[in-house]
Amino acid sequence: WLVVDRKVYDVSQFSKRHPGGSRVISHYAGQDATDAFVAFHNDKSLVKKYLKSLLIGELAPDQPSFETNKKKSLLEDFRELRCTIEKKGLLRPNYFFFFLIFLHLLVLDAASWLVLWYFGVSLVPFLAGMMFFTTAQIQMGWFQHDLGHCSVFRKPRWNHLLQIVVINMLKGLPASWWNHLHNQHHAKPNCFRKDPDLNMHPLLFSLGKNLSVEVCKSTFGDRKLECDMYLIYN
Repeated sequence: WLVVDRKVYDVSQFSKRHPGGSRVISHYAGQDATDAFVAFHNDKSLVKKYLKSLLIGELAPDQPSFETNKKKSLLEDFRELRCTIEKKGLLRPNYFFFFLIFLHLLVLDAASWLVLWYFGVSLVPFLAGMMFFTTAQIQMGWFQHDLGHCSVFRKPRWNHLLQIVVINMLKGLPASWWNHLHNQHHAKPNCFRKDPDLNMHPLLFSLGKNLSVEVCKSTFGDRKLECDMYLIYN
């Protein structure tokens, strides 16, 4: 069960068919998912049609519609900020801008190969080609990032189609893999056990007291001495 706009939904079965993946939606089991729901769905009127069949109740009037570990005033400020940004049209994409982005990526990628083809593989052409290719690959990563967030076209279908072209064909990585991990990251950013970006624990990414405590508990369990030593050195 999860909560969206104070309404309670049973997504036990639907999570298996969820287009964004079962993990993204299951990360909010027993929690208020209102803000994540708003952030992840562009066409909310369409998505809400699916919610009707999942509705099982509403929160009691005295039940808060936010998590106890969150500050209500801060949450309200962020929601007000989002409404202001939407009203000002700051989330509407500029198609000409993204067209130029895609065009310059293709030019840089082609230039990297043309330099080697025309000038050969001596040191200077090799370094110049490497510079063009590296710049193109890095910028492609950010461009497919915007496509993965469905921030370029209004229709998710076109975003995903161009994302496949950029990341699958031009970068050699699977778009499905990136979306699966990145959706979870934005659903629960920096939450241990839920954000895949923190899967390097406990060896490479132990930052902050709370995070260290979580790692400590998962690593040492009830062995307090080892846990205390871990926290001292982290």
